[in-house]
Amino acid sequence: MMNNTPPAPTRRAELLAAGAAAVTVVLWASAFVSIRSAGDAYSPGALALGRLLAGALTLGVICLLRREGVPPRSAWRGIAISGLLWFGFYMVALNWGEQQVDAGTAALVVNTGPILIALLGSRLLGDPMPPRLLAGMAVSFAGAVTVGLSMSGEGGSSMLGVALCLLAAIAYAGGVVAQKPALGSASPLQVTTYGCLVGAVLCLPFAGQLVREAADAPASATLNMVYLGVFPTALAFTTWAYALSRTTASRMGATTYAAPALVVLMSWLFLGEVPGLLTLMGGVLCLAGVAVSRSRPRAADGAGAPGAAPEPRPEEATDSAR
Repeated sequence: MMNNTPPAPTRRAELLAAGAAAVTVVLWASAFVSIRSAGDAYSPGALALGRLLAGALTLGVICLLRREGVPPRSAWRGIAISGLLWFGFYMVALNWGEQQVDAGTAALVVNTGPILIALLGSRLLGDPMPPRLLAGMAVSFAGAVTVGLSMSGEGGSSMLGVALCLLAAIAYAGGVVAQKPALGSASPLQVTTYGCLVGAVLCLPFAGQLVREAADAPASATLNMVYLGVFPTALAFTTWAYALSRTTASRMGATTYAAPALVVLMSWLFLGEVPGLLTLMGGVLCLAGVAVSRSRPRAADGAGAPGAAPEPRPEEATDSAR
């Protein structure tokens, strides 16, 4: 009788990838609180550049200590595209968009990103789309909509802000899908470091604004900008790349739906924004959808046909598609 239990190294790798994804989601959720603070003193472009410079400096030091070399030529296309779209354009567009719309509307529009990732991943990377993944994403998106509606303010939206948030979501999805093939030949640290550098170069036209605003900004705003660069950028993007290299883009995109629930909790703890019942219900839906999308169907004991092969995991299906 065939033993379908994964070997110990595979199980350990899965646990490490899940832990890395959890670190990413928690840190990206914490960025909401820091952006709220730093955004009062820094303009969108200056905040993005300061964040990326802090991230690039942190990553550069780590690369020197680990003696990481330059990524191979085959990885540069994905690194450059993800750097331009995700590290550069996304951060500026999102910062600008959140100044034009209320937090709820921004959350609603930006949370179309994981859906776009799933569609692009299926089309361009051959990612499988199992029913549980689709069902989990539907539940999580419903939760994100609920959170967004409960947080929306009156008259706080503009067509420009909605368009910017939508462009940010598209850039986010494109950056993730472009990053996935690069991880096949470069390490997560290399992909993150050089992607961050590409984004920083793209934002260099905002250097003058950053210098002028840093001179007048309170220390708390500058510290929040540095925090954004060191933790939600340098650390969280590296743990994201590590997890992405071990699963599909679609599943990783679905995992980020846990962020709205964590944002609600952190806003409650650090900003004193007490969530309403509708907001809490939406957060629960987000977490439930992530749990469904990350689960695998249990094989019924003795129900399978004799000699039938076990259903491949998404990671295996992706490897065979490459």
